[in-house]
Amino acid sequence: MTATRPPRGSVFLVEDEVMIRMMVADMLEELGYTVAAEAGEINEAIRLAQSTYYDLAILDVNVNGKVISPVADLVRARNRPFIFATGYGASGLPEEYRDRPSLQKPFQLETLGKAIESALRNTQA
Repeated sequence: MTATRPPRGSVFLVEDEVMIRMMVADMLEELGYTVAAEAGEINEAIRLAQSTYYDLAILDVNVNGKVISPVADLVRARNRPFIFATGYGASGLPEEYRDRPSLQKPFQLETLGKAIESALRNTQA
């Protein structure tokens, strides 16, 4: 009988590319996190950001050509940590969120794990 590792926390994932979203969800599970909710478009992400319980959010900066700022605002209002995922580098982050952690796509499992641990640690400080 194998013991299953208890979840380390839940993640709200916003990513418009289905294959990338699936890959990141798999990575999160491998790291011991559960995916609380997933969204592939802004209106769905806004609804889920308000109604779902999660410990942390990973937000694609550009979701089908729309900036993620309204979703980031909601996550921040709920006092939850979040990490941006971007293919554009730090300069692609919304101006008001340039101080927030970001992952440069594509990223590896280890990089994702370190970013999550850092974001969670910084909110508990």
